[in-house]
Amino acid sequence: MIARRRFLQAAAASTAAVALPAAPAFAAAVSPAVPPGTVTDLGPASVASPLGNGEFVGDVLYMGSRGLSPNVVGAWDLTTDTITAHYEVPTGIGVWAMCKHGTDVYVGTHSSSDLYKLDTVAGTMTKLAAYADHFIWTMACSPDGKVYMGMSEPGRVVEYDPATGASRDLGQPAPGEAYVRSIQADERYVYAGVGANAHLIAIDRQTGEKRELLPAEVADRDWVSSMAISGTHIAGGMNSLGELLVLEKANPSAYKVVKATATGEKYVVAVHIHDGWVYFAGRPSGTLYRYELATGKLETLGVPFFEAATVRILERGGKIYGLQDPGVFVYDPATGAIDYFSHVQRGYRSSPEAPMSVHSDGERVYVGGKSGADIHDLATKQVTRLPIPGEPKTMITVAGTTYLGVYTQAALWAHKAGQAEARLLFRTGANQDRPKDLAHDRLTGLIVMPTQPEPGHQNGALDVYNPRTGDLKVYRPVVERQTVFSVTTLLGTAYLGTSTQEGLGAPPVTKTAKLAAFDLRKRTVLWTLEPVAGAAAITGLKHTPLAVYGITNTGVLFEYSLAKKKVTRTVKVCDRGGDLVIAGAHAYTSDVNAVYRIDLVRMTAAPLVTGLASDWFGGGSKLNISPDGRALYAIKGRNLVSIAL
Repeated sequence: MIARRRFLQAAAASTAAVALPAAPAFAAAVSPAVPPGTVTDLGPASVASPLGNGEFVGDVLYMGSRGLSPNVVGAWDLTTDTITAHYEVPTGIGVWAMCKHGTDVYVGTHSSSDLYKLDTVAGTMTKLAAYADHFIWTMACSPDGKVYMGMSEPGRVVEYDPATGASRDLGQPAPGEAYVRSIQADERYVYAGVGANAHLIAIDRQTGEKRELLPAEVADRDWVSSMAISGTHIAGGMNSLGELLVLEKANPSAYKVVKATATGEKYVVAVHIHDGWVYFAGRPSGTLYRYELATGKLETLGVPFFEAATVRILERGGKIYGLQDPGVFVYDPATGAIDYFSHVQRGYRSSPEAPMSVHSDGERVYVGGKSGADIHDLATKQVTRLPIPGEPKTMITVAGTTYLGVYTQAALWAHKAGQAEARLLFRTGANQDRPKDLAHDRLTGLIVMPTQPEPGHQNGALDVYNPRTGDLKVYRPVVERQTVFSVTTLLGTAYLGTSTQEGLGAPPVTKTAKLAAFDLRKRTVLWTLEPVAGAAAITGLKHTPLAVYGITNTGVLFEYSLAKKKVTRTVKVCDRGGDLVIAGAHAYTSDVNAVYRIDLVRMTAAPLVTGLASDWFGGGSKLNISPDGRALYAIKGRNLVSIAL
């Protein structure tokens, strides 16, 4: 057991990063000592040990990791207070789903979606089945030992029978919905929680007949994203109003909607029923609550770790265990005490994760990952961990302060080099959750952050923040029925590159990404146009004094002339665009395997570096440039590399 501040400083050491440019500059210097294109390996980009799920077998807590390579299930023996074994999960990018029957623990992965069995007696991990779905998001074992899996993209339920090795497709509980995010099973039914439009479906295990249990009064919610059952009740967490739905199995019309009380609470992320109480965890606050079934009493038990997401709640020996990225909290109902344990300090394996963002302030490289960022000091080669509740998706540095756009909550954090912690500036609200880019306008001093809406929601937003006054204005929509994906600013105008994708799970209603100009003083859209026919997203956007340049998801670079007010030239760079940076008369972009150099005078492109096999989380491709234009920062495998310019 360790104190909060000691835990923040001690847990989960890390390594690695990549960089995003400040304002593009003409005439970037080139080091004469290192040939352009020289790749220098700077070590693992981000080292972490985030947890995805867990199960108890006796006094051993089996905890699955996510985002590591390979992922593992670590065995924490409570009797010895140590991690006694690791079992590797060779496929997939993480373990988000686990369930148990007897002494067997079943493990579900995502991207790829594979089912494993951990025989805790024999100490073996065996692959049982593989599925074409994007995610095995959630799993439950029925009392007779069958395994039920909730799949995402598409949202369907699959039954696996360990006795025969056969899988049975139970179809989509809610046809047209892409996500099954929670699942439970009893002797007769499988219960599936669905989004992005909420449903709670009971599926008869024998006949496959489906029945909607969600009360009509809450049918407008986004998700039933977490769930627990007892012999008499079902309890499900609903997004995005921070609500717990509790209903009787025998009479679903007898239900209660319990509102999580912490300020700004939006999600109920984990639920467990024990001893007449429903225990549940909220996000973003990180608060632990419990609701008494007999009396309807709601209690706020405390915040085990500020703003940490709880991935699973379990019970052992009368105590409540909650698994989070940083560690495990334990609540004792007898005393009301909440203790926190670092799984890393008990021997849980840390390893390179798939990073999410990179940025260089010139002296350091920040690499965003789960629950924080690794900061690489380029002079000393030391790596420190900056803890942040969430996932830094985009970063910039302005006047010695690094700003980090963090998922979820579309939050903006600020960090000054040398400080142990970052500072929360704001959460966007407006049903937004995923920052897409950041830019600073030198003329007005404003910081601009575009955001993507929550799953199933329409219209992305644009945050305009004044760091001098703290004033924030959120504009939604900016470009109707689209999300702003990329941004660059020049002399009081923000140039916006959009994506046709709104909230995840919501099919696009527009066909082509747009370039737009937004006046930062009048706060109005000046114009929009479609720069590249058929492009679904403008993934990177930068400017020179004369033109705005954008790269599309189809790998086409376009030039918009500020004088002629039109797209003047395009060039096919690659098959898949990523971030875009500019140094002098050249632009650079990347896909997962190569970095490309684009001559902006001749409008030609060629690979600068190949063979990167970058393992970015979520499948995107990130690239950053040092403020002096001398180096790019990218990922090779899961290692941070610099590329000389």
